[in-house]
Amino acid sequence: MDTNAALDAFAALSQPTRLAIFRLLIKAGPKGMPAGEIADAVDGRQNTVSTHLAALTRAGLIASERDGRVIRYAASFATAGDLVAFLLEDCCGGRPEVCAPLIANLSCLQPSAEACCD
Repeated sequence: MDTNAALDAFAALSQPTRLAIFRLLIKAGPKGMPAGEIADAVDGRQNTVSTHLAALTRAGLIASERDGRVIRYAASFATAGDLVAFLLEDCCGGRPEVCAPLIANLSCLQPSAEACCD
């Protein structure tokens, strides 16, 4: 991830409702949630939440998929992982034992670790 992509992601997450939506979708896991359920969960109006979803999508933090008449949104675990990797690129000055607890906490970013994200 380059600096501009990281800045776009941070800008998208710097608004309280967008951050709440992203965290909700991380918790929902790879299957994601329908847009209407997201709006209900964050107690937002659908048109306003739609604008937030668009901002998160532009930043690459979430993706959408049509499921019949419903649009489902899911977090991009790859982008979330890239963002964390960007932050930690030079972590610990070559001393991996210092980063071990942090890496253990980040195991939830792996899409296969659904149990962690429940």
